[in-house]
Amino acid sequence: MHPRVDDTPAVSPHSSRVRRFSHAERWVHRVTALLTGVCVATAACLYIPQFAELVGRRELVVRIHEVAGVMLPLPVLAGLASRAFRSDLGFLNRFGPHDRVWLRAALRRDKRPKSRPAGKFNAGQKIYAAWIAGATLVMLGTGLLMWFTHLTPLMWRTSATFVHDWLALTIGIVLAGHIGMALGDPEAREGLRTGSVSREWAESEHPLWRP
Repeated sequence: MHPRVDDTPAVSPHSSRVRRFSHAERWVHRVTALLTGVCVATAACLYIPQFAELVGRRELVVRIHEVAGVMLPLPVLAGLASRAFRSDLGFLNRFGPHDRVWLRAALRRDKRPKSRPAGKFNAGQKIYAAWIAGATLVMLGTGLLMWFTHLTPLMWRTSATFVHDWLALTIGIVLAGHIGMALGDPEAREGLRTGSVSREWAESEHPLWRP
């Protein structure tokens, strides 16, 4: 069975740069990152005493946290108007035999490009995208239960608070790893900043992607 090749429109095949993300996709990523950063920062001010003392005005911080959390899914929903964004969601949601090969190499810590075949997105990026999307929905649901306290029994609110707090900690750890990996790959950051990457990087890191 042949791995599926991701086919995404790009610039001329003779160019040294290839288009990786559209303007709409970069906008969705930036706004989502901004809202996530606000949620993380305000959560830190609410749960870490040293930060709470520096900031003060707990009620205002709570309101900012709630508004940012409710708005978090909006950039993705708006991005659905973009054909390129919908196409990439399809790639992220589809696993092939080459993704299993990539994961086995990652578990062995084999960093050779030839041992990690990937389309436009590698298996690690697909797993991260699926996990963070699910975690965001859980955080939104539990957050609403905590916000509108009069709508649910006490046991529900207590359970929602437990899940919300511990999942928030997990998200913080995963986001730290995500940012650390991004800092270690300047070309990937360039793709998110400008929308294009070098053809050499694309062929090395994503050999099954045919832009």
